[in-house]
Amino acid sequence: MASMAITSSNDGRASSWRDWFAITRIGIFSVVFIVAGLAMLFHTPSVIPGDVSSTLRFPHRGGLGFDLVVPTVPYALVVGLSYLLGGLFGLFAPSRYERVKTIWLIVNGVLIIPTVMVLAAAGKATNMVSMLAASFRLATPIIIGAMAGIWCERSGVINIAIEGMMLTAACFGLVAYTYIALMYPGEVGQWMGIGVAVLSGGLMALLHAWLSVTFKTDQIISGTVINIFALGITAFARTELLINADASVQTLREIRIPLLSELPVLGEVLFSGKPIFFSMFIVVILTHVMLYYTRWGLRTRAVGENPHAADTLGINVPRNRYINVIIGGMIAGLAGAWFTIETAGTFREAITSGTGFIALAAMIFGKWTPAGAMAGGLLFGFSQALDTRFQFLEVGVPVQFIQMTPYIVTMVVLAGLVGRAIPPKAIGKPYSKE
Repeated sequence: MASMAITSSNDGRASSWRDWFAITRIGIFSVVFIVAGLAMLFHTPSVIPGDVSSTLRFPHRGGLGFDLVVPTVPYALVVGLSYLLGGLFGLFAPSRYERVKTIWLIVNGVLIIPTVMVLAAAGKATNMVSMLAASFRLATPIIIGAMAGIWCERSGVINIAIEGMMLTAACFGLVAYTYIALMYPGEVGQWMGIGVAVLSGGLMALLHAWLSVTFKTDQIISGTVINIFALGITAFARTELLINADASVQTLREIRIPLLSELPVLGEVLFSGKPIFFSMFIVVILTHVMLYYTRWGLRTRAVGENPHAADTLGINVPRNRYINVIIGGMIAGLAGAWFTIETAGTFREAITSGTGFIALAAMIFGKWTPAGAMAGGLLFGFSQALDTRFQFLEVGVPVQFIQMTPYIVTMVVLAGLVGRAIPPKAIGKPYSKE
C-alpha cells in the first residue's frame, strides 16, 4: 500500500505479503486520493452536465462583494487528475522524493474544502462568507476546549474530562443566569452567568486534579468519572431547576468592531460576532504567550516533560499541575457557556454533543500547540458547518450521513492525517517525590 521495497527470506522467497509491502501513512492517503481521483474523473461527468457552473458568492454590505463562477465539471476533472497523479506519485515514486510526496498530498488535502463546496453548489449559488462565518462560530467551543486541554496536558495531566467540564458549565451557567436575571436583568445577569459557568468548569477541574494528582488515580478513569458525573448532575439540575423555571433566556448580543467589521469577507467573518467568539482569539493568544514567553510556561513544560528534573530545580510539581488543571477547567467552562448563554439560550441534556472529545482531537491535530490546535478546531468547525450548508443546498445525501461528517473527520485526523503526534513525555504519569 505504500513503498514498494521488496525483501526476501534466506531461501530467496518472500515469506509473507508484509515482506513485499510496507504500509505507511503516505501510502494509505495516496490510495485514498487515487480512488477519489478516479471517482471524480469518471463519475462527475456522468451526473453533472458539462455546461453547469457553481457560483460561490462573497457578498459585502458596501457593494464590494463579488461572485466566483466555477465551471463544475472542468474543475472536478482538474482536481481529480491532481488526486490521481499525486496518489500515484506518493505510492510509487522513490523515497528520495518523500518531501515532494508530502507536499503534493497536503495540497490535495487542502483542495478538499473548495472541491466539496463547488460540487455541492453545482447549478446553484452559495454564500461563502456566511459559510466561513459559521465555520468560525462553530469552531469556538472546539478551539477554547482545545486550549483547556493544552493547559492540562502540557503539565502532564491527561484531560478527557473537557466534555464533562463543558457540560457542567453550560448547565449551571444557565441556571445562574435564569435566577440572577430576576434581580439583574439584561447583560449584568448574562455576565454573572458566564462567571458561574467558568467557576463550574474550574470546580470540576479541581475534582480531576484532586483525584489524579493527590490520589494518583488513573487519569483516564478520573476523566471518565467526571464525564459520567456531569451527565447525571446536569440532567438532575435541568429537571429540578430549569424545567419549572422560565429557562429560555436572551442570548448575548452581537458585537461589530467599528471599521474592521466593514472589511470585505474578513469583516463579516472575524470582526462581527458575540463576546465568547471574540474571547476565543484572546484565549489562544494568551495561551501561546503564557506557554512560550513566561517563566510559568517554561515551568509547566518542564513539569510535563520531566517532573523529577523540575522538582530538582525547586519547582513544586503537584502545585503546578493543580493550577494548570484548574485554569484548563475554567477555560472549558467558558466554552460551556458558549452553548447556552451565547448560542441556544436554553439547556438540553448532553447539549455539548461530544464537542469536548472533538476539542481533544483538535489539540492532538495541533500537536499540543495553540496555533496548531486552532487550525484543527477550524477544520472541525468547517466540517460541522457543512451539515447545515448541505441541507440548504439539498445535496442528495441522507441527512444522517451528513451529520456524521464532524466525527468522520475526527477519526480520519486521528488515524493518520497529522502524522506522528508526540505528547509531553510525562503525560498521564502520577508524580511521587523521591
